[in-house]
Order: sequence, then structure tokens, then C-alpha cells
Amino acid sequence: QSIDTGSQVCNLAWSKHASELVSTHGYSQNQILVWKYPSLVQVAKLTGHSYRVLYLAMSPDGESIVTGAGDETLRFWNVFSKARSQKESKSALNLFTSIR
Repeated sequence: QSIDTGSQVCNLAWSKHASELVSTHGYSQNQILVWKYPSLVQVAKLTGHSYRVLYLAMSPDGESIVTGAGDETLRFWNVFSKARSQKESKSALNLFTSIR
């Protein structure tokens, strides 16, 4: 099974809490994608880096990731939640709230 992401794949990490994985990308999109597994349906797209997303690390609790890019920034994302609340903010613009 494979999928064309449309841009360079730089990193991959599995969720500790769901059947999902996250990938980071370089040229030409410079984005972070969350995929459902095994269907490989894209469930979230995170943008904000202006250059290739070179580094990815998962938090110890498995709920957040931090990404580092060629734009010399670190960005923190709450991607995977143990229990998703319906009352949480859905905006991906606020980096300290859940993206879904």
C-alpha cells in the first residue's frame, strides 16, 4: 500500500492513542499531515512552516508533537488526544489547542 503525498517526506511518527500517523514534508508544501491507518485517508493538514519540516518529536504523553524547520522555528501542535472533547477549540491556528 502506498500514497503520493505530493511533496518530500521528511519524518513519520505513529500515534500512541489512535490508528493514525503523522508525516512532515518539504518542498513544495512544507506541511504536517495526519493520516488514518490503514486507510491512509488524510484527516488533518497543519501549515505554518515556510521551509522544509526537517524534525519531528513526540511528547512523552503522546498527545503533542514539536516540529523544526528550515525557517528556524519550532512549532508545537496538539495532534493526538487520549480523549477528544467536543467543547475544545477546532482552530488549527491556535497552536496550543487541539487540531481536531
